[in-house]
Amino acid sequence: MARKQNDDLLIEDELAAAFLNDDDLQAADPAQEPPTSDAGDNWDDSEEDFPGQLAVDVYETEEKLVVKARTAGVNKEDLDVSISDGILTISGTLSSGDDTDATNWHIQECYWGEFSRTVALPVAVREDEVEAVLKDGVLTISFGKVKQEQAKKITIQ
Repeated sequence: MARKQNDDLLIEDELAAAFLNDDDLQAADPAQEPPTSDAGDNWDDSEEDFPGQLAVDVYETEEKLVVKARTAGVNKEDLDVSISDGILTISGTLSSGDDTDATNWHIQECYWGEFSRTVALPVAVREDEVEAVLKDGVLTISFGKVKQEQAKKITIQ
C-alpha cells in the first residue's frame, strides 16, 4: 500500500480500520522511530511482501465464544476460515474490482489484496460446534464453549 511518508493527517481511529497492515502496527509502537518527512510529496513505491492483517473482535457469551471481523467487500468465496487446536485462522483476498494501471496516485488509504489473521482462542471451544455467517460485510464465527467443571471440595479425613 503506497502512502505519503508524512502520515500526520491520519487520525488514530483510521489506523484501527478494518484492515491493518504491519506499517500501521509499527506506527502504533512507540519504540519505532517516526518516519522522516521530505519537503516534497514523495510516495513510498515499495512493494509489500506481507498480507494485510484483519482486525477482529473476540468476546464471550454465557454459552459461546464469538469472533467478529469486518470483511466489507470480500466475497464469501474469497474467504478461508479454519481452526486447529484452538487456533483460528481467517484469510482471504480483498479485490478493488478495478484492474486499471494507475500512473499517479493522489491518495491511497484502502488496503487491497491478501489478508490474514491467526488468533489463539482464549477459552476452550467445541471445534465441531461452529457457525460462520457473512452478513452485511461482517464475518461472525460462533463456537460452543467447553464447560469447565467447578473445583470440587475435597474433604480431609
